[in-house]
Amino acid sequence: MSIASALKAGDPAQLPSKRDEDWRWTDLRGLLRVLPPPTGPVDLAGLPRGAFDGLTSETHILAGGREAVEIVVPAQDEAMVALRIVSRGEAAFSARASIRVERGAKLRLFETYEGDSAAYVTHVGLEIVLEEGAAVERIVLAADGGEGVLVSQAQVTLGARAEYGQTVVTSGARRQRLETAVDHPGADASVRLDGAYLLAGKRHADLTTIVRHLGVDGTTSQLAKGVVRDQARAIFQGRIVVEEGADRTDARMGHHALILSDQAEVDARPELLIHADDVQCAHGNTIGRLDEEALFYMCQRGLPEAEARGLLIDAFVGEVADRIWNEAAREPIRAWLAERLAG
Repeated sequence: MSIASALKAGDPAQLPSKRDEDWRWTDLRGLLRVLPPPTGPVDLAGLPRGAFDGLTSETHILAGGREAVEIVVPAQDEAMVALRIVSRGEAAFSARASIRVERGAKLRLFETYEGDSAAYVTHVGLEIVLEEGAAVERIVLAADGGEGVLVSQAQVTLGARAEYGQTVVTSGARRQRLETAVDHPGADASVRLDGAYLLAGKRHADLTTIVRHLGVDGTTSQLAKGVVRDQARAIFQGRIVVEEGADRTDARMGHHALILSDQAEVDARPELLIHADDVQCAHGNTIGRLDEEALFYMCQRGLPEAEARGLLIDAFVGEVADRIWNEAAREPIRAWLAERLAG
């Protein structure tokens, strides 16, 4: 099964469906009976400013006519790079990005998905390789249109003592899946995988992660938080696999969601698959409503109920932004979350 080949062939029968266990909540084959035609070249002359303009020294754009990019950060170098994926019109678009961070180098990758209001179908495949001692922080902001379909699939491979941090924030789409798979060598390498979703209307977002610990002395920390209302639907699938021999692994996963309406839905499946003995692993998952006692207390102190609700929700999802390593990158994410909450 390959989404890229399905789009290239125009064959929806090759898309994943609810019969595929990892896709049972994000059924593309049942949704897309007919695929749109391949996209043509996209005129980028009127493209608005990017969310992270001013933070980066290098920008790459993937859109119709620009389907591939290769980014290499030389050994011991540092780079701040923007990767903008632009979906326009009722068309099918498939792109790929290859990113290599050489020994001891550092990369901050600011990745944005920018869709219009059309019924597009976009697939992006990313390969991210960190050599020994390299460090990457990947910030993903997915601002798709309400009729769009997006699947982003990242494969991350770490070297010894590498550091990989990721923060994904999204407002969903008609169907949207943001997937990250990490091959973790242990060897004092560390991974942070965070996410936040704010969904309204009939939007759908699927945050799926898979981390495979393959050697001793590796750490993983994961936190996902989200808010859904109206008829929106959120999916969280987090799987951490500790292979045999990957002793002294320390892996923590947490997912927490607020449901603000009776018709909204959150499906969560956190998993720990442990085949080693000497490990410290834990996961937690909570889905509920706003704390009515805290809301009552704030209203008793004179705050209007709507403002009190906003403050509670902002504090709830704001923890994800606070964990971003780069202080300058936190502000655009906080501003984007605040704008969605105000709406």
